Amino acid sequence: MEALKDISDGLEQRINAYKNRLQELQKKRERIDDEIKTIKRYLELAETLYRVEADKAKIANLSKQLIAGTEKDSSLQQQPPPLVDVTDQSRESREILMGRSKYVGMSVSQAASLLLAEVNAPMHAKEIHQKLIEGGLRMRGKTPVTSIAISLARDKRFKKVAPNTFMAVLTEDSAVVNTSEYFQGKGVI
Repeated sequence: MEALKDISDGLEQRINAYKNRLQELQKKRERIDDEIKTIKRYLELAETLYRVEADKAKIANLSKQLIAGTEKDSSLQQQPPPLVDVTDQSRESREILMGRSKYVGMSVSQAASLLLAEVNAPMHAKEIHQKLIEGGLRMRGKTPVTSIAISLARDKRFKKVAPNTFMAVLTEDSAVVNTSEYFQGKGVI
């Protein structure tokens, strides 16, 4: 009877040891699963960033080719620029190719300065926001209209004419840079 009790105690200890080891392994698996999810997210972000940068390089190359093509003598027959596969382009690249790139890469104040100079009339911050977004400007944040209003209120190139309504102040010191000059300065064109 005593031998049976010893066997039963030994088996009970072994069962408890297996249960503890199982719990440790399950916790370790949960940590590894969390790490795998995190690594997958980082990998996805890195691949997306790589595609965006590759697309930017393609567009910069296309811009250079287009400019080189326009600089040729008009009497010479120009060959059309090479076709670019746009099926896998990033959102920003598609917008540039579709002509919605007027304000891409600019700051809010630079883009608003161009916009207000073109319109030559006061605009509300909501209207400015809408036009900048349509022109390809990317804005982050929860309150972009408020950000625009604050940015323009602090900039001497703008005059506040009503609540959240601004107009461009054009002086020789604050001349508005046109889009092509801006991009040439950035090395895009």
